[in-house]
Amino acid sequence: MTAQGSLPLAARLRGWLSGEWRVGRERLGDRRRILAIIVVGLAGGLVTTFIVARGELAGSDARAYWAGVRIWLDGGNAFSPPAPFLPYVYAPWTLTLFLPWGLLPWDVAWFAWRGLNILLLIRSAHWAYQRRPLTTAVLLALLAAPIAATLDTGNITFLLAMMIWAALSSGPRVAGILWALATSLKWFPLFFLIVLPPRARLWGVGALALTGVLLLATWPQSLAHFDLAFNFPRPIRIDYALLLWGAVPWLWVQGFWGLDRTTLSAWWAERRSRILGAWGEWRGSGEPGGVARRRMEDRVRSFFGV
Repeated sequence: MTAQGSLPLAARLRGWLSGEWRVGRERLGDRRRILAIIVVGLAGGLVTTFIVARGELAGSDARAYWAGVRIWLDGGNAFSPPAPFLPYVYAPWTLTLFLPWGLLPWDVAWFAWRGLNILLLIRSAHWAYQRRPLTTAVLLALLAAPIAATLDTGNITFLLAMMIWAALSSGPRVAGILWALATSLKWFPLFFLIVLPPRARLWGVGALALTGVLLLATWPQSLAHFDLAFNFPRPIRIDYALLLWGAVPWLWVQGFWGLDRTTLSAWWAERRSRILGAWGEWRGSGEPGGVARRRMEDRVRSFFGV
């Protein structure tokens, strides 16, 4: 290629570099963005240091999922595995969700599991940072310890948060199924039902009812699951805080970010007054109570999009 023929590419490269330089200078003049970069850098450094320090000791929870699949396929009891594996503590039918990942050699499976968590964290953090840099940085700093703990143990909590994240940007059917699957593995995602679109809530409740049928179909194993879920000794699970990350797509688009404290207080007082008034009318007798109850029924149907 001649020098003359390379001029268009060089010109495009100069234009791109010039644009990036201009954007960089503008951002360097934004103190909030500089503070956000510093906070994210510190949080990321702490998480990375913890992961590197743990080394080969990591992956206890992910290994329990991996071993549970293999023990189950061999006809054993995944809820009472041999040492050194931790027991599988989720509903019996959810073992199928870890196929074919559980068939991979452990080193490959652990690399893929942790790599997926890291990639999803980077991608979701980039999305959030583009929209609210400083808020995202502060949230990441607050969640640094849960993130480190989750990447260390390989617990499924962050992936459940990302399932809620995906549900908030999916159609009603997919969103409902994702929410139901996340709730079947840990009960905390149950609260995210209120941030789903109405039809997605209906699909979610239906899918969750189906998982209840699956629990009954595997009842002896389900009893072992319930016993472990309530009685198995665990340390304080700070990784549960990561479920808050699942609400980020919903929180980041709400209109209350630009409101001051006075406006927010007035909004809450008005909302509280309406709720208490509706509750008083609903409990009342006679025609006002009947009207209030019919209005409540309409609201419930509207909540589920029917």
